[in-house]
Amino acid sequence: MRFIIVILILASALLMGSTNTACAQSTIQVPLTYPDFRQIVQDAKQKVFPAVVYIRVVSESTESGKRILQESSGSGVIISPEGHVLTNWHVIEKATSVRCLLSDGRHARATVLGSDKDTDLAVIKLQMEEDTSDLPFATLGDSTKLREGDFVMTMGAPWGLDRSVAIGIISSTSRYLEGISEYSLWLQTDAAINPGNSGGPLVNTDGEIIGINTRGASGTADGLGFSIPTPTIKIVIPQLIDAGHVTWSWTGLQLQALSDFNRDIYFPFEKGVIVAETDIDSPARESGLKARDRILRIAGQSVSAQRVNDLPAIRRHLGTLPKGQEVEIDIMRGEEPMTLSLIPREKGEVEGEELALKRWDFTVKSINQFDNPDLYFFKKQGVFVFGVKWPGNAGSAGLTRGDILLKIDNDTVETIDDVRVLHEKLAAAIDTKHRIVLSVMRRGLVRQLVLDYQRDYEKE
Repeated sequence: MRFIIVILILASALLMGSTNTACAQSTIQVPLTYPDFRQIVQDAKQKVFPAVVYIRVVSESTESGKRILQESSGSGVIISPEGHVLTNWHVIEKATSVRCLLSDGRHARATVLGSDKDTDLAVIKLQMEEDTSDLPFATLGDSTKLREGDFVMTMGAPWGLDRSVAIGIISSTSRYLEGISEYSLWLQTDAAINPGNSGGPLVNTDGEIIGINTRGASGTADGLGFSIPTPTIKIVIPQLIDAGHVTWSWTGLQLQALSDFNRDIYFPFEKGVIVAETDIDSPARESGLKARDRILRIAGQSVSAQRVNDLPAIRRHLGTLPKGQEVEIDIMRGEEPMTLSLIPREKGEVEGEELALKRWDFTVKSINQFDNPDLYFFKKQGVFVFGVKWPGNAGSAGLTRGDILLKIDNDTVETIDDVRVLHEKLAAAIDTKHRIVLSVMRRGLVRQLVLDYQRDYEKE
C-alpha cells in the first residue's frame, strides 16, 4: 500500500511539472521507516538476559546400589524481585545443594521451594545476603499468541558455559510428544537447546518469557528443541511457591483421541473423547466407566479430542477437578446416553522414597503406582530392589533390580521405614551375625535368597 501511495504522489508531481514549466522543479521526500530487527532482538534480550541464572547442583543417587553424590548444572530465570527462580524439576531433582550465579557476578545458595515431576517444573529461592531491591527479574508472557515462524530466543548455560543466547523460530506451537505430554503440549523451536539449557527461558521479541526450555536434540536430530508453554507454567508456579507441590487430581482415566493416525485407529464420531482403559482401584473404575465409552462432558464442560493434540487439555481439566467432590460425567455407551458420578482423589507422590543399605550393597525404593505400575500390579504397598552394587554382597546373593522385598529373616517389610529399622538393628550386630534370609518376589514368584554381608567391599 505504501509503495502505491508513493507512485501516485510521484505521478502527480510529474503531471504538475508538465503543465507548469515555469515552476521550479521540486524534490519530493517521502519518509520510509522500517523496524531494525537487530534492535528488536537486542531490546528483547536485555529485558530477560540479566535475569538468567546459572545453576550448579549437588544431588544424590542410589541407582548404582549405593548412595553417591554427583554434580550437574542447569539454568533458571528470576521471575520476582524476591528472588524466585523458575527452572526444571530434573535440574534440581534430589538436590542436596543448589548454588546460583547471577549475570552481574553475584552468587548465592538457593533452597528448593517446590517441584513437580509431572510437568518438569520447579521453583527455587535465592538466599541473598545483601539487599535484593536491584535484583533483575523477567515477566511471563502468553505463549498462546505465538505462531509458527515467530522469532524466539533460548537463554541459559549450555554445557556449563555460564550464560548464552541463541535465536531461532517457533517450529510448532502445539507439539504432542507421546508419553511426556500428559498435561500440556510443547513449544518446538529450532533455537539451540543443549544440555545445560534446561530450565532457561524461551523469550519472544517483546522480551517476555513464553516457555521454559526442557528438552533438546538427541542423537543425530538437529533443530529439535522443546519448551514448556506458559499456560502450564502459570498453573504450576503459585502452587509450588505456596505448597511446595502441585495437588493434581487423579481419576485413573486413560483417554484416546477419535482420530489417531500413527496407530491407524479412527472412531466415526464428531465430538467426545474415548475411554481407552481405567486404572485398577481408580475413581474412574469405581464410577463404572468402561473402555470404549465416549465422554461428552466432564463436570458440565464439553470435551472433545479429534486428535492426540487435544488430549493434554482434557487431562489438565481432569487434573484440576475438585478433590473428594462428586462430579458428573456424561457419556455415550454405544447408542445409549448415560451420566455417571466420579469422585477424584489427590494424585499424591509420583515417585517412591529411596534408601541405601550399606554393607548389604543394594538400595531399595518404595513402590509407587505411577512410577512402577508393573510392580504395583503385584503389590500395592511395598519396597523393591532399586540398585545392586557390583561387586557386592547383594549381587553375590543373586538379588536383581526390581525384586520386591517381602521379608528380612522372619520380619515382614512393607515400607522404607521397616527396612531402615531392620538394617540398623542388624548392622549393629554384625560381629555376631552376618547372614540373613531375604524373601523376594520376582515377576510374581516368591523365592528365598541368603545374603552374607561379612565381606566389606568398600574397604577392599
